[in-house]
Amino acid sequence: MEIKALKNSSTLASNKKLQKTYSQFDQLLKELRTKELPEQVIEIINAGIDQVHQAMENEKVLQKQIKQTQTIILKLLEKELKLVTKNHYRNVWLAVGMAAFGIPMGVAFGLSFGNMAFIGTGMPIGLAIGIAIGTGMDKKAFDEGRQLDMDIIG
Repeated sequence: MEIKALKNSSTLASNKKLQKTYSQFDQLLKELRTKELPEQVIEIINAGIDQVHQAMENEKVLQKQIKQTQTIILKLLEKELKLVTKNHYRNVWLAVGMAAFGIPMGVAFGLSFGNMAFIGTGMPIGLAIGIAIGTGMDKKAFDEGRQLDMDIIG
């Protein structure tokens, strides 16, 4: 079974943002066609493509449907096959680093110096730790061949 192709729509020509979203989704599908995927995953992807085709009449509905379908596909790929896009783990761990490492470090600095104004100093440290962990995980995914050759924007 193959992944279906996206149909071109006349509504794409007038909306640059929609064109960008549509081409990013098309690039994701092209990248997935190069991978060996199980039949169940392909069926779910094709069902999502059918939903996108049904939403072709209205620009707002189409853009929302493309983003929603793309998110569902990416979560499915990560959960079932451990496939991720470029910088996926970096983006996830950036926020986790700030929350899990940065805030507690900032509180520790604030308490140790007796001035809670130093709470903000932990955030960039947590950010750096999160980026380091995420980049390491991205490199590991690339080395294992589990990384899709594309970066999801917006």
